Amino acid sequence: MTQTSRSGPLHGIKIIELAGIGPSPFTAMMLADAGAQVIRLERAPAGAPEQAAAKSGPHWDLLNRSRPSVGIDLKHPEALELVLHLVEQADGLIEGFRPGVAERLGVGPEACRARNRALVYGRMTGWGQDGPMASMAGHDIDYIAIGGVLWSLGRAGSPPVPPINLVGDFGGGGMLLAFGMVAALLEAARSGEGQVVDAAMVDGAATLMTMVHSFHDSGLWNEERGTNLLDTGAPFYEVYETADGKYFAAGGIETKFYAALLEGLGLADDESFPAQMDRAQWPAMKERFAAVFRTKTRDEWEAVFDGTDACAVPVLTPWEAHRHPHNAARSTFVEVAGVVQPAPSPRFSRTPSSISRPPSPPGADTVSGLREWGVDEGTVAKLRETGALS
Repeated sequence: MTQTSRSGPLHGIKIIELAGIGPSPFTAMMLADAGAQVIRLERAPAGAPEQAAAKSGPHWDLLNRSRPSVGIDLKHPEALELVLHLVEQADGLIEGFRPGVAERLGVGPEACRARNRALVYGRMTGWGQDGPMASMAGHDIDYIAIGGVLWSLGRAGSPPVPPINLVGDFGGGGMLLAFGMVAALLEAARSGEGQVVDAAMVDGAATLMTMVHSFHDSGLWNEERGTNLLDTGAPFYEVYETADGKYFAAGGIETKFYAALLEGLGLADDESFPAQMDRAQWPAMKERFAAVFRTKTRDEWEAVFDGTDACAVPVLTPWEAHRHPHNAARSTFVEVAGVVQPAPSPRFSRTPSSISRPPSPPGADTVSGLREWGVDEGTVAKLRETGALS
């Protein structure tokens, strides 16, 4: 795989990733994009994966970018010893197994921290390491349901709508673990002692709802979904269909932004139009807004609101977002190995993040990846003969 030099604020930090799916690779991607030297250890097909990878090109899973993939059988005793050897020089480790699996494999926190007291051991699960549901299977939809998030997502009179898997897997999961890893790494640099970071998607999803709890406790949020300020209850915080069957997002909450929204819609001079916060009139106001939005195409409305403070913008598909002038000007999306994808974020003024390499097929970098961590090719060859590496 083609590789460029690493850059970013985490340059010099070394992380072991015991491969999982979804949120834990997202965490590893964020850390690697930010400059950490992450090595991904995962099961890989036998054979000659490095040669096959050279022919087939980058792997499809963009979450695996910016780090090499080493093919390893964690159930093999010599593979276990290799992992513990790598732990000795690592700053952190990420695993996304069910509770107890890492311990049974011999790479749990106690075994790893016996080799390296300063190691930060990150654990990514849905339900957490303990609790009555800890051993149960689950997915994003389950974690946000139990966390009190899913109930709030949807329109009035309709069932809750899952927000893809953004809230549990990535917002409340991978992002939360990335924050936890960096926080614990900072503390370990001061104290010389590592610790375990228990990141549970149910916990993270609940944390994301903190503001809604504040609104509810102060009487500003109804328990019925789709009737509140930010959940499609308000006419000025809603998505409307345009004349060409596309959509436009309106978010003019503050008084001056709402005034700009009315101005663009041609309603500013209508003295009969209800007051903004007259909740009883919100349904009728939404109907009026909807009728106006249907009179122009999405692009025509974009021309109307461009440069204003109406907080009104077109709703773009994920596959056209990179072409929007603002996203293009900021390089919000980048092209790597012929694939357009979201760029690393956030941005750092002095130590910018970067995508150091495209994602590798499983096991494609066994020799080169381990060489970066000081394991010589002779040792790799012997471990391949035993079946510890692929």
